[in-house]
This record gives sequence, structure tokens and C-alpha cells, in this order.
Amino acid sequence: MRLTATLRSIALIIPAAILAAPALAQSPDQVTFGTNWVAQAEHGGFYQALADGTYRQYGLDVTIMPGGPNVNNRLLLPMGRLDFYMSANTLQSFDAVEQKIPTVAVAAIFQKEPQVLIAHPGQGVEKFEDLKKLTLFVSKEGIVTYFQWVRADFGFDETKVKPYTFNAQPFLADKKTAMQGYVTSEPYSIEKQGGFTPKIFLLADHGFNAYSTLIETRRDLVERKPDLVQRFVDASIIGWYHYIYGNNRLGNELIKKHNPEMTDELLAYSIAKMKEYGIVDSGDSEKLGIGAMTDARMKNFFDKMVRAGVVKPGIDYRAAYTLQFINKGVGLKLRPKP
Repeated sequence: MRLTATLRSIALIIPAAILAAPALAQSPDQVTFGTNWVAQAEHGGFYQALADGTYRQYGLDVTIMPGGPNVNNRLLLPMGRLDFYMSANTLQSFDAVEQKIPTVAVAAIFQKEPQVLIAHPGQGVEKFEDLKKLTLFVSKEGIVTYFQWVRADFGFDETKVKPYTFNAQPFLADKKTAMQGYVTSEPYSIEKQGGFTPKIFLLADHGFNAYSTLIETRRDLVERKPDLVQRFVDASIIGWYHYIYGNNRLGNELIKKHNPEMTDELLAYSIAKMKEYGIVDSGDSEKLGIGAMTDARMKNFFDKMVRAGVVKPGIDYRAAYTLQFINKGVGLKLRPKP
């Protein structure tokens, strides 16, 4: 009797073990993703995908490593410390090719670079070209990148540029100046500090057609684990649709956990501006889905940067990105009907 009972117990245990085996085999892949700054709405879709379980649904156990003033996550990607990295714009991808860094852009979350030039109202600055008559506060990075484009294509004068130190006070004190910023943040600060609504000129709407907030990874990961890359890209895209168009409460809560200085008011402002200016979803993404890139646009931007002297003409810009994982309409059903 005891032997029979034991055999029956074993017979029950074996099928259960067999059924449990696939679940163990399908444990989520651990992925580390680094951003280029502290947590904010401009990173919202990634935090949303983590907070609402989208990454988990795609078989991923994602850790987000925020950047910051003393953190250079970009260096950690080729070193193998990160699996994916959120780069600022297309120029960084071109630079990686020139420097022979084995990374590649696999998706462009922002269809428009959020970079703006900001001016005082009531100063006769009504169109983009009117900015030429003002003194411009531009950062060191801005001088060697987008300013070379406005100099080449619009005739801006570099002698009228002063260093921008990420402090709005010099701009607020002089109405005959303009300053750089992101459409999602600096105008908000100016409204709070200066008590007025500034004039905003989005460079993307005047021809600076860089992609921004790109997902980069290592070439070896693309070659060895394309399925992992695809799942991370797809889940991130879904996260961005949820964050921009859905209930983003969970994403915002996680952003504030990673960055306690973030406020609900700034988060709401940033999301509204991303939607108003089509930062995430406009142009090609309306048909191809968030994250879209095209060969034609890459070539157009590369040619502009060569003409402006920002990048060298001999760079193989096509090695900077791949369309393998995007333009598949992922998440389009989550986009509100017009």
C-alpha cells in the first residue's frame, strides 16, 4: 500500500514538473537601459513600459539607469555595462561611426529634436530669421552642432553669440537676447521666473531634421540577439504610446521616484508640449509607428551637417543606424483616431 501511494505521488509530481519547466525556461531576459539625463517626462515612455509591466509582457526584466551631470552612461554601452542607451540625437550616432565605436541606433523615439531658441515677446521677433538681430546664448555643444547649421543655412553671426551656462537669468535681464532650450522645459522655467510667455522657435520646424532620443545598442547584440533587441524596441514603443496618449500615472510615479525634484506640473507641461509640437509622434511615425526612421531623412540630415561643416563627408553615415527593428506599425492601434 505504501509503495502504491508513493508511486501515485510520483505520478502526480512528474507532470507538474514537466509543466513548470517551460515557465522556468522562459524567465525574463535581464536588460539594462541607460538614459542620458535625470528622470523626466522626455524619458517617460521608457519609465511607463517598466512601471505598467509592458517590458515584462515582452519577456524583459529591465533596469533603468538614469544619467546626470556626473554620469556618462554613453561610455558604458560599448563597455558592455549597458545593453541599450538613450542617445540625444543623430549626430551622436554619426560620431560613433567616426570614432569607430561599435554601436548602432535601432529606433528614434523623437521625430523632432526638442531644441528651441527662445526670445522675449514684443521685440519684433516674429519669424525665425528675426533671431539674427539678437544676441544668442548658446552652449558649447550647441555652437559646434546646430549653430553651425543656422550659420550656414540662415546666415547667423557667431560674433553675436555668448556662452549659455544653463542659467536663464542673463536672458531674462536683457530683452535683446535669445537663449537655447528644450521646448519641454526651459519655456516653462522662463514663464515661472520671468512671468511672461516667451516666443519659441523649434529648430526642427525650420529644417534641423535630426532624430532625437534614439535607442542605441551594440552591434554584437544586434547580431547575437536580434530577438532581444526587437522585444526591447517594441515594448519601448508601446510604452511611449501609453505615456503620450494613455494613462501615464504609473510612469510619472516612477519618474518622481528616480528624480524626487520632479513636479507634477512640469511633467504635465512637458507631455503637453511633446504632443503640441509632435516631438514623439509626427511625420513618418504617423504611418510607420513611433520610433520610425528612414534612409531618405538620414541622408538629408547628413548632407546638411556636411554642408555646415559639422560632420566629415567621408563618414559612412549608413553604418550609424539600422531599420531592421522599426517601421512595422507597432502600437499604431493605440494612436487616437483623428
